[in-house]
Amino acid sequence: MLSYRHAFHAGNFADVLKHVVLIEILAYLAQKEKPFCVIDTHAGGGKYALDSDFALKTREFDTGISRLWERDDLPQSVANYVELQKRFNQNGQFKTYAGSPLLIKQMLRAKDRLCLFELHSNEFEILKTNMKLDKRVQLDKADGLKHSLGLLPPVERRGLVLIDPSYEMKSDYSDVVKTLIQMHKRFATGTYALWYPVIERGRNETLENAFKKSGISNIQLFELGINADNSGRGMNASGMIIINPPWNLAATMETVLPWLANILGENGAGNFRVETLTTEK
Repeated sequence: MLSYRHAFHAGNFADVLKHVVLIEILAYLAQKEKPFCVIDTHAGGGKYALDSDFALKTREFDTGISRLWERDDLPQSVANYVELQKRFNQNGQFKTYAGSPLLIKQMLRAKDRLCLFELHSNEFEILKTNMKLDKRVQLDKADGLKHSLGLLPPVERRGLVLIDPSYEMKSDYSDVVKTLIQMHKRFATGTYALWYPVIERGRNETLENAFKKSGISNIQLFELGINADNSGRGMNASGMIIINPPWNLAATMETVLPWLANILGENGAGNFRVETLTTEK
């Protein structure tokens, strides 16, 4: 259960999608003067060395951010994402990939807060080092899916909950729905961003149907694939399910996802989805 290490997958196509969407949501929250709180339930180590043994073993970044790094035709939201990543690299060299915690921290204002959960002992120690001392940031070595519920609603009454489990256990697919239903009851106006992999499409169809029946309104889905579905080939696509998304997010992703599918897709097999799971009341 605690064997997952994101260092093997840092900067892959799934990270590209997740972090483009994340940055769009944070930018939207920052448009208002009122402070906001971000909760990251599965923070990981915060940043990853792309010349490490972990990253070089799989080189998944080759099918992700590496294909975007030197392009000059990026859509604006993708350009914003690449620019943030370049802050963690010097002299144009690409050796470090910033995970969600550091990207979020870059976009916090002085009055905003970030709450990070990480259960893996090694990852938590790395996270503490990477986040350094920052009064805006709270770190907890705990199961974020269980313990973040106690932080809701945040005192700011504005914010985002990012949920990014490893899905090593099949029960993760049902657990995230149950947890999000509980979270939404406590903090109905919050934005929630759930990342998911596509390995066996049947699991994803069950996940989507569970959200459609959840009683939660205003849920959108954004998915990016680099190959056609094939349960024997690992993760060929991934997606984000967003509760209470920014009003302009769907329109942005309608432009961004076809572009990413074309650039990141393998042998022309790139694909995408933009769907409304439940409408706004």
